[in-house]
Amino acid sequence: MTTVLLVIHLLIAVALIGLIMIQRSEGGALGIGGGSMGSLMNARGSANFLTRTTTILGIAFFVTSISLALIASNSGSRSSIADQIQSSAPVAPQPVETQSTPSAPLPQ
Repeated sequence: MTTVLLVIHLLIAVALIGLIMIQRSEGGALGIGGGSMGSLMNARGSANFLTRTTTILGIAFFVTSISLALIASNSGSRSSIADQIQSSAPVAPQPVETQSTPSAPLPQ
C-alpha cells in the first residue's frame, strides 16, 4: 500500500510542477515568462482550468503527504535509520595469524 501511495504521490508532484511551469507569470520577476504564450494558453478559460487543476493537485499532494506520514508513523519498527545502519554494519575482519617457518637464505 505504501508503494502504491508513494508512486501516486510522485506522479502528483511531477504533474504539479508541470502545471506550475505552464502558467503565466504575473509578477514578471526577471522579465521571463510574462509575455504572451502564443495560441496555446491565451484564453481566460484555460487560465481558470489551470488554476482549478493546480488547486486540486495541491490538495491531492497534501492528502497523500499526510497519508504517507500516518502510514510511516504506524509502522511496526520504531528504530531510526541510523540505528539500523549501525546494527547491520559489517564487522572488520580479524588478521589471520600464520606460522612462520624458517626459510633458507636466498642465494646472492
